[in-house]
Amino acid sequence: MPRSHMPTMRTMLRRHLPGPMLRLVQRARARMRRAGASYVSRLEQEQRNFAACETVHDLPPIFHYWSNRYLRPMLERFGFDHPDAFFVRSLYAQQRVDGEGPRRFASLGSGNCDTEIRIAAALRERGCTAFVIDCIDVNTDMLDRGQRDAEAAGLSTHLVPVCADFNHWKPATRYDAVMANQSLHHVLELEHLFDTVRRTLDAGGCFVVSDMIGRNGHLRWPEARTIVERFWKELAPPYRYNHQLQRHEDSFLDWDCSVGGFEGIRAQDILPLLVERFTFDEFIGFGNVIDPFVDRSFGPNFDLARPDDLAFIDRVHAADEEALAGGVVKPTHMFAVMRAGGSAATRHLPGLSPTQSIRWPD
Repeated sequence: MPRSHMPTMRTMLRRHLPGPMLRLVQRARARMRRAGASYVSRLEQEQRNFAACETVHDLPPIFHYWSNRYLRPMLERFGFDHPDAFFVRSLYAQQRVDGEGPRRFASLGSGNCDTEIRIAAALRERGCTAFVIDCIDVNTDMLDRGQRDAEAAGLSTHLVPVCADFNHWKPATRYDAVMANQSLHHVLELEHLFDTVRRTLDAGGCFVVSDMIGRNGHLRWPEARTIVERFWKELAPPYRYNHQLQRHEDSFLDWDCSVGGFEGIRAQDILPLLVERFTFDEFIGFGNVIDPFVDRSFGPNFDLARPDDLAFIDRVHAADEEALAGGVVKPTHMFAVMRAGGSAATRHLPGLSPTQSIRWPD
C-alpha cells in the first residue's frame, strides 16, 4: 500500500477501539506527554520514597478490623484468606504442570521482597523445591534488603534480585507465572508492561495480580466522594487529622497522590487495559467508599477499643457494599488471575465481572 494511503495510527484507533477505550488511550498519551519531561524527577522521587522504607504494606489496626470482618470471608469463598495465600495458590498450581526443569516466576515491583520470601517459604512447605522467583524492582536499596533477608531465611537460591524499571522491562527469559502485588498502580507505561507480560508467559502461564484500580492518584470519583463526604460530616475533629500529610482537614480534601512520584499514576487504566489483553480465570473486585477511613491517612484515628469507632466503620462498609451492588460506585481494589489466551469462564462476585467493574472517565 502506498504510504500516502496507509491509515494513520490515530485513524486505526478510531476504527477499532470502542469510544471509552479510545478516550483512555488518548488521555494516557496526553498524561505521558505531560510526564515525559519530568519522568526522571518522578523516578528519583519514587526511589527516595522507598529507599529507607522497610515495611511497605503496613496498615493501621482499623484496616485489619475491617478486612478480617468483611474482606476475609469474601476471599474464603474463592479458596484463600490472605493475599499471600492468593499468590501461593496460583504459583503452586504451576508447579504441577507437566514439564522438565525448575519453574520460573517473576514478581513485578517486589521492593524489599518480603512478600516473595513468604511465598517462597510457603511453596517449600508444600514440597516445591524447583522454582526461582525473579524479583524485579528499580530500587537497589530495597532489593539489597530483600537479598539479605532471603539469605537469612535460607531462601536465596529461590529469589533472584533483578534491578529494572518495569516501565521499560525487557525480560531475558519466559515465565510460568508473573505476579504483581500492589505495584501496577505505580506504572506509567502500562501498555508496554502488559504486552511484555503477554509475550513472556509460557503456554498455560498466568498473570496474578493484587492491586488498586480506582481513580488516578487514588482520588475519589464524584459519586464516591458524595458518599464519603456524607460520613465525613459525622466525624469529630480528632478523626479528621491526616497522618500522611500531617494536617487537619475540616472538610474532606481529596489528595492526588500521583503529583510527585508514580503513586496511582494510571490506576483507573489498569483494569480496562487488562480486559483488552487477557482472559480472566478469576476476578474479585471490592471496596471503594471505605478506603479513606481505613487507610494510612485517617485510619490511625480510629481505636479498636472504642465501640462507636467500630460501629462507624461497620456503617461505612454497609453503605459501600450497597453502592457497589447497585452499580453506583465501582471497585477500587482487585485480585485477578489472568491468562494470555483461552476463553475460560471467569469466577467473580455477582454483578462485578471485570467489564462490569470498569469505571470509564466521564
